[in-house]
Amino acid sequence: MTPKEVSGIRLPDSQLAREVTQLVRDTESELLYHHSLRCYCWGCLAGRRTELKYDPELLYAASMFHDIGLTPRYESSHLRFEVDGANAARDFLRSHGISESDIETVWNAVALHTTPGIPQFMRPEIALVQAGAGMDVAGRGYDQYTEAERQAVLAAFPREPNFKSSIIDAFYQGMKHRPDSTFGTFNDDFLACKDPHFRRVDMCAVIHASKWHG
Repeated sequence: MTPKEVSGIRLPDSQLAREVTQLVRDTESELLYHHSLRCYCWGCLAGRRTELKYDPELLYAASMFHDIGLTPRYESSHLRFEVDGANAARDFLRSHGISESDIETVWNAVALHTTPGIPQFMRPEIALVQAGAGMDVAGRGYDQYTEAERQAVLAAFPREPNFKSSIIDAFYQGMKHRPDSTFGTFNDDFLACKDPHFRRVDMCAVIHASKWHG
């Protein structure tokens, strides 16, 4: 059973939220599913600490969809996995009559969650998805959460003992078939870590190899 509240943070329980939860649970591995739930909690806690006003349902939808592009459903895609997730969220929300402005917020939150230096200057939901994902995967902002907050989130949605290695593998499995999509992001780190034959694109080499003279 999914708890209704974690460390004073209420999880959305609308029909829309329940359908989002079921879709993601049916699509993602337990690892990614629990990661997505923790992402929402970390994002809400960060929002509470910084006094950001956000829409919990939009933040929940974006948090739950943010890594769905890594699943086998997209094993033939050559888009960035973040774009696959953003498109999936868009299609789902559009089918439920959500406004285009709110859909745009969720799309951007999912699409930009691995892009450093930009989301924090955008709408709160966009900023908080990146904050939540960064906390859960890389421990970004770890000390800004209290011990009680961390324990409450982990008690509700446990972190697997081998989470670090497993999430790296999940990223690799979700992107190994589309290496070109990792250019210009830190996602190429996952391919470089797992595939000794992977070669990063060098932007300086690209510029020098272009057809421009001089």
